[in-house]
Amino acid sequence: MAGRLDGKVAVITGGVSGIGLGTVELFVAEGARVVAADIQDEKGRMLERRFGGAVRYARSDVTVEGDIAGALGLANSEFGGLDILFNNAGISDMMRDVTEIQPETWSWIFDVLVRGPALGMKHATPLMLARGGGSIINTASIAGLQAGWGPIAYSSAKAAVIHLSRCAAAQLSPQKIRVNAICPGLIATSIFGASLGLPREVADQMAARVAEHGAKVQPVPKAGVPEDIAKAALYLASDDSEFVTGTHIVVDGGITVGSRHSWDQSGPSPFAALFPELGADAAAD
Repeated sequence: MAGRLDGKVAVITGGVSGIGLGTVELFVAEGARVVAADIQDEKGRMLERRFGGAVRYARSDVTVEGDIAGALGLANSEFGGLDILFNNAGISDMMRDVTEIQPETWSWIFDVLVRGPALGMKHATPLMLARGGGSIINTASIAGLQAGWGPIAYSSAKAAVIHLSRCAAAQLSPQKIRVNAICPGLIATSIFGASLGLPREVADQMAARVAEHGAKVQPVPKAGVPEDIAKAALYLASDDSEFVTGTHIVVDGGITVGSRHSWDQSGPSPFAALFPELGADAAAD
């Protein structure tokens, strides 16, 4: 049975752990050849050994334009071109008040989360045009849609990613290059530990806690895992989404549908809190 990405070549940044790794695994299973770009060399070498000729690792700091160009160039030289770019590499700041943010931190967050994808698109476009088109996918976040889901610099950058994707789609889609974003919710990865300032090893362990408790705070009673985002990326990367561009897909187990009372009647109703004299039953009506 043919895979949905047979014959396609992809570059995935942040590709050796978390969402990136889950997407590498799924894309290879669906027939793609993949360059996994990251800065975790040991994990990258292990990934190459695991998948043999289907995966190449490229050391790539997405804040360095030459690194991004190099990873995309590797896809071209090793696999003959480029069809898919998943700008997924991410970092997070610690939770802090806007009055406490440091200029250097703000710049670092935006360099990785916004400038990195923009540079990726810059260098991917000529390679995709040579193949007759392609698909660019950017990892945004529900933090870019609503306040309260992440640190302020991170949340602001993810909002920028959503609009960057929309603007780039307007420019590139007439040339058969589609651009879309994915907004993950609570996905069990190390980024939550990183936002608390924990070392990478401890942050990786914290992902297990997110997996354990995530299902309790959203309508869908299942912990979000990297494969959930990988499946959305597969749809956007494949020809199944050839009529989809300039939009974002929210993959969050329903956590942003409304207040807890909207999906858990035992939770506090904001309407009832405003009008307690009506009683809980009347407020529910």
